[in-house]
Amino acid sequence: MVSRRSFLVTTAAAAAGLAAGCRSGGIAPAPSSDISSTAAPEKLDRLGVGLFTLPKSLSNDFDGTLAMLARLGYTEVELFGPYPFSVQSAQEGWRRASTTLGFSGSGFFGRTARQVRDSLDRNGLTSPSMHVDLDTLRDRLDAIGEAAHEIGWRYAGIASIPEERRRTLDDYRRMADELNAIGARAKPMGFKVLYHNHGYGLTPVGGQIPARVLFDRLDPSVVALEMDIYWTVAGGADPVELLDAYPRLYRLMHVKDMSKLVRFTRGGDVQDVMSLFPFMTTAGAGVLDLRRILGHAKRNGVEHFYVEQDLAADPPAQLGASIRYLRDATLTI
Repeated sequence: MVSRRSFLVTTAAAAAGLAAGCRSGGIAPAPSSDISSTAAPEKLDRLGVGLFTLPKSLSNDFDGTLAMLARLGYTEVELFGPYPFSVQSAQEGWRRASTTLGFSGSGFFGRTARQVRDSLDRNGLTSPSMHVDLDTLRDRLDAIGEAAHEIGWRYAGIASIPEERRRTLDDYRRMADELNAIGARAKPMGFKVLYHNHGYGLTPVGGQIPARVLFDRLDPSVVALEMDIYWTVAGGADPVELLDAYPRLYRLMHVKDMSKLVRFTRGGDVQDVMSLFPFMTTAGAGVLDLRRILGHAKRNGVEHFYVEQDLAADPPAQLGASIRYLRDATLTI
């Protein structure tokens, strides 16, 4: 199992190989609820970037890319693996995928953790979180802790569960128990385990929502959730409903918009993910009610908001458009 970013790169590489041979009802304004009397936060006070938006730029010019993000007004970044300390299988999977996609960098982009921190500091940026594969999270936690101390990560974790480990509801229960156990080990190191759901497990199985089975079992003192707005909607769930249901868990968010409302048709497998990539668009340019979703996110305790547009074709233009919209957006509830 590789990280979410490596997973996406691998699926993109697979797709390349094969090529060679209104607004959602679930996110529309809801009737008055018990939180309607609480004033919505008016603005987002800081914004970050999920670095899988621009891996080629980082691979070609790491320092210059961070400087560009800072000039646009971003203050945080989220790193993706694999890293020098990642297990061998994650590193090998990345090498195979990156050859197809035309860039080789990931993790620290050939630098040490200290050098990455120095680059962040020079540009007035911080990195509160990172993604890594499950095997590395479980087996190399001490190494993650050392890097977290150096770079400043407060959250470290996974963004997808291996398919073979989420086939049944009991699989989801076991995964929750494993994340809790890893989180308990991470707590003395100063960070929480992060789990980002990639859009699978959000529709009923045997009368239950698998993702909620997992969420209900997580310990919020050691594990935090990261919502990806785009993939949550694609998976058939209402972001606002989930944010309101789990205010003790959601602490991070990936902000994407959809050019038109689209859903998974195969439960969120590789083909589903690849088929929906073309519908990603800059914040405010699509059909999602971002002002309301972000208002509920902030109301419920989300701390870090990362703009992400996977493998963006023109990162400065696209990230610039997103931050201009988000900086001026008045949030609602």
